[in-house]
Amino acid sequence: MEYVYAALLLHRAGKEVNEENMKAVLSAAGIEVDEAKVKSLLAALEGVNIDEAIEKASAVTAAPVAAPAAAPAEGEEKEGEKKEEEEEKSEEEAASGLAALFG
Repeated sequence: MEYVYAALLLHRAGKEVNEENMKAVLSAAGIEVDEAKVKSLLAALEGVNIDEAIEKASAVTAAPVAAPAAAPAEGEEKEGEKKEEEEEKSEEEAASGLAALFG
């Protein structure tokens, strides 16, 4: 997790997220650097817009929790409810994809 934090710190500071800078940040924090993890993370971040990923992740986690609706009659389900469930699943899938990048 500290490798992800180092990448986010570098990005936030406006520095290039590269192998040399990652090693410097981790070493400064007193963490023994595993070069394989650094290279793996950098490969996973290649082509990723970090600002966009953070924005999407925070939008998913900050989504308000709706109060439970009254249960429909047996065998009856409204079309709007199906769409809502599909959207929620889609957001959850997006969040889990992001977690794979940073986990």
